[in-house]
Amino acid sequence: MSLSTKIRLALWGLFLLGGAALSLFFDPRYFPHLLKSPLFHFIAFIAGIIVGRFAFKAAAVGGRELARHGRVGNIPRLETNRLVTSSIYSCTRHPMLFGLMLLPLAFALILGLPTFIFFIAPLEALIILLFVLTLEEKEAYKKFGKAYDEYKKRVPAFPKNMKCLKRLFV
Repeated sequence: MSLSTKIRLALWGLFLLGGAALSLFFDPRYFPHLLKSPLFHFIAFIAGIIVGRFAFKAAAVGGRELARHGRVGNIPRLETNRLVTSSIYSCTRHPMLFGLMLLPLAFALILGLPTFIFFIAPLEALIILLFVLTLEEKEAYKKFGKAYDEYKKRVPAFPKNMKCLKRLFV
């Protein structure tokens, strides 16, 4: 596993655990009424399960395609050496990361932590978006060159229509 992949995995852990820790610090001060509400926790938990299913479904759809078509030869797991532009990758360049952007929100909802749900998870999604549009794109260009540049001109970073979203989540 490359250093870049290890750093990404560590960031995911930091996002999930850090978001929960910050929320546990702020919630008793700012959202004590929600922390005590069984209805809020029930609704948040159900919503978290639903959002989590969408997150993992999108990650799985993208991951399967990369595993099938993105690896040639003996390379480490979670790495690619072939540009995949078919199937789900024909309508979105980053289906896995799009799904995983939802993961902090799903985790926050399951835990029922208001600060995490309303403030931290959206901020983390924005950070992931910026990460994708800067670092991920640069890495892909470095790896695949002009072919990636041409692909980038044809295909948006994230799904932009219902047809693509259905392919990703259904």
